[in-house]
Order: sequence, then structure tokens, then C-alpha cells
Amino acid sequence: MTPFVRTLVQKEAEMPIRPHADFASNWKDIATSFLKLGSTAYGGPAIMGLMQAELQDRRQWVSKTRFLEGLSLVNMLPGAGATQLGIFLGYARGGWWGGLLAGLCFVLPAFGIMLALTMAYAALGVTPVVRGALYGLGPVVVGIFLMAVYRLGRSAVRTIPHALIAITAATALVWSPLGVAAILVLAGSVGILLFHAKKVGVVVLLVVTAVLAIFQYASWSLAVPGATMSQGPQSSAGVMDIGVFFFTVGALTFGGGLTMIAFIQDQVVHHLHWLTPQEFIDGLALSQFTPGPILMVAAYIGYKVLGILGAVVGAAAIFLPSFLLLLAILPVFDRVRTLVWTKAAMQGISPAVIGVLAVSLVHMAPHALPDPCAVAMLLATVLVLGVWRLGVVKLMLAGAVTGVLRSRLWSLPGVRAALSLSLGVRGA
Repeated sequence: MTPFVRTLVQKEAEMPIRPHADFASNWKDIATSFLKLGSTAYGGPAIMGLMQAELQDRRQWVSKTRFLEGLSLVNMLPGAGATQLGIFLGYARGGWWGGLLAGLCFVLPAFGIMLALTMAYAALGVTPVVRGALYGLGPVVVGIFLMAVYRLGRSAVRTIPHALIAITAATALVWSPLGVAAILVLAGSVGILLFHAKKVGVVVLLVVTAVLAIFQYASWSLAVPGATMSQGPQSSAGVMDIGVFFFTVGALTFGGGLTMIAFIQDQVVHHLHWLTPQEFIDGLALSQFTPGPILMVAAYIGYKVLGILGAVVGAAAIFLPSFLLLLAILPVFDRVRTLVWTKAAMQGISPAVIGVLAVSLVHMAPHALPDPCAVAMLLATVLVLGVWRLGVVKLMLAGAVTGVLRSRLWSLPGVRAALSLSLGVRGA
């Protein structure tokens, strides 16, 4: 470990950690912050960027290194990543009860809004206003996510070895069959090798590689969990069916919300036949319009299958594993994070997380930036965040309003004809 890196790590370790007794004085701050995020934060994985901008960068709940530790931890666990990161930040602010309160306050507003939108959808369908707002929100949340990756990257990627780890992690995620969790575990092993002890690092890397190879072989040999839950057409289900399915998804699916959405779609449309393809697409649109975690689509599916009771059971079941896992792990993680080998592992995992986030950003961009207008909104968002640091809630509201106005303007026959004529003249 170089003296420069050792000094940075030592300073980070010396930073005061708020004791768990702080919950008594901080619970209102935790509750209001996560109720606000749960009511206004859009963007699926980009919500992590909003948490970084609001709670780490602006309000300094944790340092950048501590925030990266949280990102690393939640990316190695199954379940809802954004919710788990919220629990992590609440725990850092107010201990075990702070983590529980943060998770609940983050999830509950989204559930209420999703249920209301689902009931409205059942009566009216997805309106043009909703689609216009989604268009405007896309480039804004990508811009916020981009700035979060940039700010965290400056802290995590400090040396050439850090940069190589980040690039290798991104490459592995794109071109290898390894998932996010496996890549981060390997990066941690490389961190021990580079920043702690070479002999120990080599042994750990070999053991981790062998274990991952065994798991990879086993995954090829066994069916995906839940894939055989249905043997034929099934248009209805009971409370137990909904609860078991979504709990299984929340407990055994790695890769974050987007990966879980892909698995849920395959199961509820093609295997369980709870929804038609169009119903699922509309539900996904509603979950994108709903603030908070994208996995709140479980409430939509539950409502379509079994009404309000199904919505409650679906939402509770898919998020319950995230609460159980993180609240059980965090007390132990709090004790081992200051060990020398843990710090070394985190020096490998943190830049790898930046590489993984960069890949997620690239995957999100085409869907959020369909035309030059959206690209202009992205650039404006980055400029505002970089120069004026305007609040993310105001930016998202501005994006939604801009998207609605654009959709209204574009729907006017005269405007569309004029734009088509302009493009035709330029082409000539």
C-alpha cells in the first residue's frame, strides 16, 4: 500500500462514527429525509445517485468512502439495491432502528402512490400526461446518476491500479457471464492482493475463483428459482402464491431492480400467466412514474391478481428479504469494516462498483435519451448540478413539466408538420 493511499485510508478510519444512541436525536431527520426520497425520487438504479447527491454530498451523513462501502455491500447482496442503500444510510445515521425507519419511510410512500396509480390505471389506463412526464424525467435522472458516478469515482479511483480494477469490472460485466456480486467479490480479492498481502491475496483469489466456478456450474445444472412454479396456464393465485413468489424473487435474485424486473416479467407473463404482456408493460410504466424503488411493480401485479390485499402482500414480500438481510449483516459489517484486510478488500471493491455503475449508466442512456431534445435536457441537468447544485427534487419536477409540455406541443398538427418540413429541407 502506498503512503498516499495509506494516509487516505487512515484519515477515513479516524472519522467519527455516529453511535447508535443517535437514533433518539436523529429519527426525525431520518424519517423526513426518506419520506421525501420515497415520495419524489425517480429513476430505478439512479435513485442511488439521488441519495448520494442529497444525503452524502449535500448533507454529509457519511463520507464518500463510507457511501462507497454501502454501495459495495448492497451490490453483493440479493434484493432491492436502492432500498438496501437507504437502510444502510439510515443505519449510519441512527443505528439499527435508524436503518429500519429509513427503509420503511422510503418504501411506504411509493407503495401508496403506486396503489393509487394502479387503481386509476384500472379505470383510465396510462394517459398521455403520464407518458410525457416519464419522457421528461428520463434525461434528468440519468444526469443526476452521471454526476453521482463522477463524484464517487473521484474518491474511489485514485490510482492506476484502481482505474484498472474499474475498467476490468466494467468489461467483465459486459462480456463475461459473471454477475455483479461475483465481480465485486473477485475485485475484493484483488484488493487484498494489491493493498494488503500478496500471498494472502493470491490464496483468497484462488479460493474465490474456485467457489464461483462451482456456483456457476451449479447454476447451469439447476433451474432458475421459481421457474417451475407453474406447469401450465394459470390466471389466478392466492395470497400464499403471491407472497411466496415475491419473497423468493427478493431473496434469491442478484443484480438489482432491473435484473429482478426481467425475471418477474418472464414469470408472471410467460409461466404464471397472471398478466398479459401489455398489462406488464403498463405496470412497468407506472412503476417508473412512481417515485421510490422500481420493484414497487410488485404492488401493481398483486393488485391485478388479488386486489388491494394482493398489492400489500406483493410489496411486503419482495422487500422483506432486503430488510432481513441488511439489518442482520450491518452490525457485523460495522465491526469488520475497520480491519486491515477489509479496508484492502474495499479498495478493490469500490472502483469495481464505479465500473458497474458506469455500465448501468450506458444501459440506461438509450431508453432515456430517444432524441436530441432529451440529450439537451441531460446536458442542462449536468450543467445545473455542476455549477449551481440545484436540489434534485426541483430538477425532477422541472423535467416532468418539460416532458408534459413537449408532448402537448408535439401533438399539435402544425408543429409536427413544420418540424417534418424543416427536417426534409435539411436533408435535401
